[in-house]
Amino acid sequence: MTWFEALFVLVAGIGAGTINAVVGSGTLLTFPALLAVGIPPVLANVSNTIGLAPGTAAGAIGYRRELEGQRGRMIRLIPASLLGGIVGAVLLLTLPDSAFHAVVPVLILLGCLLVAFQPWLSKWISTPSHLHRGAWWVIPAVFATGIYGGYFGAAQGVLLMAILGLGLDTNLQRMNGLKNVLATVVNSIAAVLFIIVHDVDWLAAGLLAVGSTIGGFLGARYGRKLPPMALRGLIVCIGIVAIVTMVF
Repeated sequence: MTWFEALFVLVAGIGAGTINAVVGSGTLLTFPALLAVGIPPVLANVSNTIGLAPGTAAGAIGYRRELEGQRGRMIRLIPASLLGGIVGAVLLLTLPDSAFHAVVPVLILLGCLLVAFQPWLSKWISTPSHLHRGAWWVIPAVFATGIYGGYFGAAQGVLLMAILGLGLDTNLQRMNGLKNVLATVVNSIAAVLFIIVHDVDWLAAGLLAVGSTIGGFLGARYGRKLPPMALRGLIVCIGIVAIVTMVF
């Protein structure tokens, strides 16, 4: 990797860390960047997951104020993300890309629609008192999203925000903090498995780790300042970009 390519990967990591802290889908910056510098797809996916894990953790730390009072939710949801991340990582290592990749754009589109209409759907589905602890389907949905995140992860944050928005009674910024924690769990467990059983491009992973950590703190600092409508619009826009990128 040349100095220019290394700088390119580092900058992509900063951008991805920022986006992941605010919304998700940072993989759509870093995965193509790794392919562009000549890293094979599976090795790029593995190295990307390892490199972005510190950035998601930085985003979660940056949103610690929004996590106050959500300990019970984290205790209920973290095991689902943990198990889902393990399953997804195993699938990446054992199955061909084609079957699972075919449903990814559909999942992202569904997530965008759910985020866009979440305020109206939440009122229609349940009352706030019922959603305080979370609707019954939130845990299996978080588990399924963990599988997706462990396998590839692009727009994992979009899907999580959709699920939490429909299934919990809380505001977007608090959901974002919880989303960052769950994404950190998925990325971290997948990264550990990949380190144990698969080759890693450590230069690329290291550059992404540094960049995504910087970006994670930047995203957490400025992302919480976005009003709910702007954050919801950003989530939908990034989701649409994700669909277009993966389809075309």
